[in-house]
Amino acid sequence: MNLASRGIRPNKPKHTIGVYSIITTMAHTTKEKDKLLVRVRRIRGQVDAIERALESEEECTSVLQLMAACRGALNGLMAEVMEGHVRFHVLSPENRKNSPQARAAEELIEVVRAYLK
Repeated sequence: MNLASRGIRPNKPKHTIGVYSIITTMAHTTKEKDKLLVRVRRIRGQVDAIERALESEEECTSVLQLMAACRGALNGLMAEVMEGHVRFHVLSPENRKNSPQARAAEELIEVVRAYLK
């Protein structure tokens, strides 16, 4: 018996929960990969700036300012990935419009974004 006859599409990850099989679609991080990698590279540049500031014995206020900027950038990245996770993995496709679950997900996303600022 081949994969297609068992309802499994090639190149799609298959997850099993109990006796239920779930075929998942492309992850949101894959869809947004280029944008996320740009952010990661920017964060890497900020970390490199912190390292250079420490090596050159800059004033602690300058180092702290660089660290705060880096933390802000990392928090922004985390908020973006978390938002995608909630939208694409927590909500079911039929609940992505104006359902109570969709409104609750939007509230959660807003709270997480506010917390990570």
